[in-house]
This record gives sequence, C-alpha cells and structure tokens, in this order.
Amino acid sequence: MNAIAKTQSEWREARKAFLEKEKAFAKAGDDLAAERRALPKIRLEKSYVFESLDGPVSLSDLFDGRSQLIVQHFMFGPDWEEGCPSCSFWADGFSPMIVHMNQRDISFVAISRAPVDKIAKYKKRMGWTFNWVSSISNEFNFDFHVSATEDDIASEKIDYNYREGPLFSQELPGVSVFEKEADGSIFHTYATYARGLDRMNAAYAYIDLTPKGRNEADLPHPMAWVRRHDQYS
Repeated sequence: MNAIAKTQSEWREARKAFLEKEKAFAKAGDDLAAERRALPKIRLEKSYVFESLDGPVSLSDLFDGRSQLIVQHFMFGPDWEEGCPSCSFWADGFSPMIVHMNQRDISFVAISRAPVDKIAKYKKRMGWTFNWVSSISNEFNFDFHVSATEDDIASEKIDYNYREGPLFSQELPGVSVFEKEADGSIFHTYATYARGLDRMNAAYAYIDLTPKGRNEADLPHPMAWVRRHDQYS
C-alpha cells in the first residue's frame, strides 16, 4: 500500500529521490544495450524457406531490402486453431512500430509453425498488418529453440533460454535478431526469451507505472488475466 504524503513538498522530495534511481537504471540500460550490440555474431550455414500467402520466401527475402531483421517467435502450433493469447498481447503493439523500425534499416516478421492459412485467418481476425510467415516446412523453430522436437517431447525437457529445463509447452516465445551483409551472408546476432521479452511490451511498461502494477500476485500464474483483445468481457 502506498504511503500517503502529507504535503505536496513531501511528495515531490520522495519523487526526486526516486528519480535518481530511475536515472541510474536508465544509464545501466544504455550500458547493457551497448554490450548487447557488441556481442559476437554467428554466420548461418543453413538456408531457410518459409511459406507465405504469396508463396515460398527465404530468410534473406524477409529482410526486404534492409540489413537487419527482427523475428518474433510467435507461439502458434501446427494443430492450434488460435495463436497464443500472451503472444497476441505482445502482437497488438507490433504493426504501428514497424514503420519506425524501417527507418532504422530494420525489417520485422513473425514466424510460427502453424500453416499459413491458419495464420492468415487469425491475423485477419486480430486486425494485424505485420508480416507473418509459416516455418512448418523447415527446422527454423527447432534450430532457434522455440519449438519442441520429438526428442524433447520424449524426454519432457527442452533447451530454452540457454539452459535445459522442463518442457512446459511444445511452442515457446522469443525474439531473434539477424544481420545481412552486402555479400548476402546472414548472421544471428541476438536472441532473447521468457522475461527477456517484457521490455518489448509497451502495455506492460505503462501498467508498471500504476500503483497496483501488474497485479498478478494472487493469480494462478503471471498473465493468467490476459485474453486475446476480442475476448475481454
């Protein structure tokens, strides 16, 4: 429960003191981002071809003339009828941001293992316009540790978020970043999973400003409250 300030001056002094912590946090974030950009990158030796409504597209095609590509690993399995509600929560913010990403030499795409016709149907229902392709015919999701292999399912374990742990879902969320050089070589530069995705959710950033915050402590699990945007009562 918030303490109640007795005067505006008391409130202001408490806020100014906390501002110093926010500034330190922002500076630490800037430093971390610089370290992130300096991480080593690794050349992709495998070619990937995805399915789109317009036909096959390669990973190289997804750069769409730019040198950087962000891939959102969207949880939508081959036998699912709908995309993951939590991934859909994130996806509600994608389309308006992409025009700004494009200005910084970045393309954006969502990739799922669902068939392209299911993706198109769900995308239309949600009113989204971002590029979204299917990896159902290649090993992309398995290679980037966001879909369970048959061996994972048999062992009930998966290599996710850079460690082996229990298999709690056959499809998992993440973001991968790629860079294409002038000779067409493609490099994997970064990937993040699990709580690493929080900072990409603008709604959560605003929710975190409020007195109650995410207000998830008494729920069966974090995000138990989240619904697809057309399912809130």
